[in-house]
Amino acid sequence: MAIYGKDTIIKIYFVSLLLLVASLFINHTAVKIIFLVLCLFLILFTSFFFRDPARKIPNGITNEDVLSPADGKIVEIKKIKNKYPELFSCKELSLISIFMSPLNVHVNRFPLSGKINYYNYIKGKYVVAFNEKSSDENERTEIGIISGTNQIVFIQIAGYVARRIVCNIKTEDYAVAGERFGMIKFGSRVDIIFKPDTKILVNLHDKVKAGVSILAKLTR
Repeated sequence: MAIYGKDTIIKIYFVSLLLLVASLFINHTAVKIIFLVLCLFLILFTSFFFRDPARKIPNGITNEDVLSPADGKIVEIKKIKNKYPELFSCKELSLISIFMSPLNVHVNRFPLSGKINYYNYIKGKYVVAFNEKSSDENERTEIGIISGTNQIVFIQIAGYVARRIVCNIKTEDYAVAGERFGMIKFGSRVDIIFKPDTKILVNLHDKVKAGVSILAKLTR
């Protein structure tokens, strides 16, 4: 179970317990069954959603390999205008977007080892996460990692249902590729931004896993 969801898990389990206790005092069979089914559903859904399976990064990974920070499906691969002139000197950048459905594992992992040199939280809207507007309009956390001469930025983006981003990091922390750093609750999106000459290794609609799938290879 993901430690980042501890507060939500406790609340839902408590509600489930109340439903279970209430069902013991209900004599109407149909209502009792409804309470018990709802109790079981809440427990099973919460346990499923906040699962946190162990992951092992691929053998032979290098400092140029960028791992997926999230489980989900690739919904965008495109060039974008450089919005981070303090981090990148080029005018254009490459972007990969991963859509996380409520059925995906929602624990996020570092895509690259290096020093965190940028952190920015933006309180925005809640456009549905598969809409490309969500990258610019939704609540999000932007994180930059520098590794040698390489720089990447990845962004946790809250979706229409997701209203809680958990990100337990700060600038000057050291990121280790494949290690957990947070999660986004109940459906969301993660963007990864690189220099334009980065070699993209995935295609649209590919399914990826956090800490396992290699998205791109950075140039030296």
